[in-house]
Amino acid sequence: MLVTQKVQTILFSVFGLLLIPLIAMQFTIEVNWNFADFFIAAILLFSLAFSIDFIFRKVKSKSHKILIIASFLIAFLLLWAELAVGIFGTPFAGS
Repeated sequence: MLVTQKVQTILFSVFGLLLIPLIAMQFTIEVNWNFADFFIAAILLFSLAFSIDFIFRKVKSKSHKILIIASFLIAFLLLWAELAVGIFGTPFAGS
């Protein structure tokens, strides 16, 4: 199976980001992720990365690209914050 350079870059970037909490867990008790946390974070990061890649390839207008990517980033950050600390108080909040 042939994996393109762009896909490899996305894969290594996501795994690199996921190494940050994994390494932090070795040095402090304040970071306490389990397998489900890493799995959900990987799904969110891969979804965001491949969505941005798709937008870059398919959307022609630069202003539309910026607007769509910004909305995806805001949605990603709000979802991440909700899962981490429960800023909106939904039932699947982290705390």
